[in-house]
Amino acid sequence: MPRQARIDAPGALHHIIGRGIERRKIFRDDQDRNSFLARLEKIVIETHTECFAWALMPNHFHLLLKTGKVPIATVMRRLLTGYAIGFNIRHRRSGHLFQNRYKSILCQEDPYLKELVRYIHLNPLRAGIVDNIKALGRYRYSGHGAVMNKWKISWQRTDEVLALFSDRAAEARRLYLQFVKTGIDQGRRPDLTGGGLIRSSGGWAVVKSLRKAGIWFKSDERILGDSEFVDVVLSDAQEALDNRYVLARHGVNIDQLIEIAAQHFCLSPEKLMGPGKNRDVVKARRIVCFWSVHRLCMTMTAVANKLGVSVPTVSLAVSDGERLAC
Repeated sequence: MPRQARIDAPGALHHIIGRGIERRKIFRDDQDRNSFLARLEKIVIETHTECFAWALMPNHFHLLLKTGKVPIATVMRRLLTGYAIGFNIRHRRSGHLFQNRYKSILCQEDPYLKELVRYIHLNPLRAGIVDNIKALGRYRYSGHGAVMNKWKISWQRTDEVLALFSDRAAEARRLYLQFVKTGIDQGRRPDLTGGGLIRSSGGWAVVKSLRKAGIWFKSDERILGDSEFVDVVLSDAQEALDNRYVLARHGVNIDQLIEIAAQHFCLSPEKLMGPGKNRDVVKARRIVCFWSVHRLCMTMTAVANKLGVSVPTVSLAVSDGERLAC
């Protein structure tokens, strides 16, 4: 069965789980963990991605991210590829470090944000890496300590998490800690790893019995939310997919996009693809990048190779090009 496409949109909340290949360790020591976090910090700041919760385990990690200007797929590709290269060099190994595909679950924010923050931050305690909730607050490789103000992490959205509990910081931390404590005995939460409505309803047996009563749920393993949320997300994703392929179906390619953009700005195609930071040249390139990625479904690497620029340059151009093209 073919893999389903990832679902994403600006402002979308994602629970991301990445595991080592064959469940091997992806963090052997604190230097590995610090390297991963430094890379994560750099990328989320550059891409305006919001991080609400995170936890590093020996053979996997959890992140709770909200899409900013750059798709989550691009954020994760930069994070995992860069970290894997550094890990392999440092430990003198070769080959894949992560499983072929990290798991990304698009989540309905209102009912699930608090639950996911708690679930993710409790991972080290559930796994026995720390002994109790007090030790979890001192553990440097879970975002719980930052929420409790044990230290500052500039790229973690602790204020937004605390605002879910109270508009007064001290009271918010007290209520947050109380909320986290109540989750300790819940153990693993399969309802928070996709298809949440069905799982939290008690599984397929319960759902089937409800269907007999005329109650129907819509679900998707890539999405954590109620039936209406799942329906809207899937409809929007299909509409975006249809729009992305409309130009490709009509035989349009990047060379034609370059010609069209060049004509619009009274440039030659050679001028558009050459060096220089003339305002019209920059605008034309941005539009070509946006339409190539979002309407021709080209990878940013392919666009970068065609235009003779770097992939990060294309990534930024895609974000700016959307504003110019729409």
